[in-house]
Amino acid sequence: MKDFTQLADLASERLGGKAVEANDEFFAPKNNLLKEAKPIFIEGKYTARGKWMDGWETRRRRNPGHDWCIVRLGLPGIILGVTVDTSFFKGNYPERFSLEGCNLEGRPPHKNEKKRLKAAETRWVELIAETTLQGDAQNSVPVNAEGRFTHLRLNIFPDGGVARLRVHGEIAPDEKQVSGKEIDLAAVENGGSVVASSDQFFGAPRNLLMPGRAKNMGDGWETQRRRGPGHDWIALKLGVPGTIRRIEVDTAHFKGNFPESCSMEACYAPGAASDGFLAAPHAWKELLPRTKLKANHRHVLRNLGDAGMASHVRFHIYPDGGVSRLRIIGRAESAKNRVARMEQFNRLSQEQARRALLDCCGAKRWAKQMLAMRPFLDLEYVLEAADKVWTGLEREDWLEAFRHHPAIGEKQAKAKQSAAARRWSAGEQSAAQKAPPKELEALAATNREYQAKFGHVFLICATGKSSEEILKNLHERMSNDPEAELRIAAEEQRKITRLRLEKLLAP
Repeated sequence: MKDFTQLADLASERLGGKAVEANDEFFAPKNNLLKEAKPIFIEGKYTARGKWMDGWETRRRRNPGHDWCIVRLGLPGIILGVTVDTSFFKGNYPERFSLEGCNLEGRPPHKNEKKRLKAAETRWVELIAETTLQGDAQNSVPVNAEGRFTHLRLNIFPDGGVARLRVHGEIAPDEKQVSGKEIDLAAVENGGSVVASSDQFFGAPRNLLMPGRAKNMGDGWETQRRRGPGHDWIALKLGVPGTIRRIEVDTAHFKGNFPESCSMEACYAPGAASDGFLAAPHAWKELLPRTKLKANHRHVLRNLGDAGMASHVRFHIYPDGGVSRLRIIGRAESAKNRVARMEQFNRLSQEQARRALLDCCGAKRWAKQMLAMRPFLDLEYVLEAADKVWTGLEREDWLEAFRHHPAIGEKQAKAKQSAAARRWSAGEQSAAQKAPPKELEALAATNREYQAKFGHVFLICATGKSSEEILKNLHERMSNDPEAELRIAAEEQRKITRLRLEKLLAP
């Protein structure tokens, strides 16, 4: 799992989080726990009850028991980790803490909230068992619990002070509220999240997805100054897949440090895990060509390419700089439609499903084993099954699949392809086909050398690769021994298969 502290803080005050109730807040109020700002310390500042502290602090306990505070999450979701921040609490921090969660269903405000939280029928689940705390420190602890939570109970043992509580996770929006509607697909409140970014030196990428306009430059995503070639980027997972209608790029507050231009790609991979997402092959389609940007300006961009249904986007800025907000406005895919597509495939006859799978991978044993796993639950299940079956096949199966691919730069494979498979092959090689005649000749000549040495077609997941990149890879692989090269080609076939399965089961 990626660093959970990079995920949204579900309890954040700015997202509607609230400390609902605490058994004690004698020295410092519970509401401080969820403040967005980092805690501070003011030397010599006192209240009528004692030293002023920027956090939640209870009195010294003289009897058995422990103190607690119940927090309502601003955005209900799946909790992946928490940070118990004890900044400036040195001789007065709790020795240990634990965390529990419950789900009151729906979104706030919750009717009869306090009464329901105390009711015997409300099921509190232990998320973190009693854990030792360090004073004046960021105590980050992962959470491994399934399900959606609306409230947390922070227990401290026996008493003391905590400056901030950060609850990091993935928002689980109510699909009934967003399904089929035009919304900001990437907004944090709709479940949008950051998968990865090239840089976040001056500002966190997740700021792009926050509600409202940025308060200042520090409330956006800003990268460091680039001194070499290349550009910066960020990959986002949309809260719900959808068809993108317009993009809003807001450079508010960025005046001498805004990007010169931007572009965007989209892909449909709703079942893909965030870990290793960028390393996996995906069919990225251009949504927004490189477009000039202005300083301190809200750009509404409507002239978009047809990328179809999208679950992820990759936003590029050239060469570097800062953007305060990014809005991906579109119509959310209906949950019923997603289920319907998988059901449609599951209802195909055995022969129809076999032909569809062979278009994705030409190995008959692979298709046979995949058929035996029907009905498929979702795309993630299909992709995992495809990988597992493929890696368990033998050399002859792999070679059989290779024969269903034309050599790079050519149109016909050794084995017969269906019309759909030919279209996919042509699309995967489209960038290479645009190469100058001399490069195409060099590709053809080196392809022949490769086949003479290894006995099978040169296979590479060519989607998005230029002819120059493909030719370079071909030259590098010519020095491999046959066994090593077979395994490399098999890995490329695995990537191609995943891409084609996404196309087969996408809208």
